[in-house]
Amino acid sequence: KPRAKIVASAAVGCDPALMGLGPVGAIRKVCAVTGWKLDEIDAIEINEAFAVQTLGCARELGLPLDRLNMRGGAIALGHPIGASGARVLVTLLHLLEDLDLQRGICSLCIGGGMGIAMAIERV
Repeated sequence: KPRAKIVASAAVGCDPALMGLGPVGAIRKVCAVTGWKLDEIDAIEINEAFAVQTLGCARELGLPLDRLNMRGGAIALGHPIGASGARVLVTLLHLLEDLDLQRGICSLCIGGGMGIAMAIERV
């Protein structure tokens, strides 16, 4: 039985010198496609490439920290090279189920100047 559906996804380019902020553009694009406002999203997972990187994204987006990486980020949970995207998605899915939440976005920066994001909704 399906647990959630993918509502939208996006990949965006950014200045390679600011690659840690790649999730900002990707999350904005996903919100534009879905029509969701950031305050309508129950939980957001942004992979922590570096400790301050996620905080920079939160500041740029105006995200409240109480909805960001609610189980801890990659520093606490791990940054499995080659599987970080799967890790943030599965963490988000379990979080939505455990807390009976509906909407979530997961996102990662990519070295070289990119960001990706995916919006999911429980079914």
